[in-house]
Amino acid sequence: MRSILLWAALLGVVAFLGGFWSFATRVRTEAPEPPQAQAIVALTGGSLERLSTGVRLLEEQKGQRLLISGVNRIVTDEELYAVLNVDPALGECCIDLGRRAEDTLGNASETASWARQHRYTQLILVTDDYHMPRSYAELTLAMPEAEIYAYPVRTRFTDPALWRSDWPTASRLASEYVKYLVIRGREALISLGTPAEETKADAPA
Repeated sequence: MRSILLWAALLGVVAFLGGFWSFATRVRTEAPEPPQAQAIVALTGGSLERLSTGVRLLEEQKGQRLLISGVNRIVTDEELYAVLNVDPALGECCIDLGRRAEDTLGNASETASWARQHRYTQLILVTDDYHMPRSYAELTLAMPEAEIYAYPVRTRFTDPALWRSDWPTASRLASEYVKYLVIRGREALISLGTPAEETKADAPA
């Protein structure tokens, strides 16, 4: 019995390491040119480039409006626009600052509420590359009716030369991978509770 448990633990470790290696490799990709969408959402946290990229896509008219989700409550609109070098007129007409979200799940909830209020079903999602799988999964769960286009911002943390040699960086990626697995597990549990008829009806032809 002990040997069976030992082998099971060993296989679990091997599976985790293999999955982590695949995850860390996959997130290091060039962002494809996003299609024209109805709106853009950029998530705070991580690099400031997430937000500046969202602003750039708005300026390029890739979407009608931009939501910056998870803005700190003590930061004013003017302060954030100054940091991002946003034209106040653009901010007034086309940028919304969400201040309710405190984590990725909150980002998804805040984004879904905002998108439904404006009747948006096509969104470009902007966040750091290593954060994209979890953010995309959460937003897909929160808005199953929407088309989500991922636009990851490249960071140094996904550089193989760095995470393969630097323990803190590898730990950061591993933590993100674990959080992603938790979401996938929750997604699997939700799908188990979905009636077969509904799943069949929602499946693409």
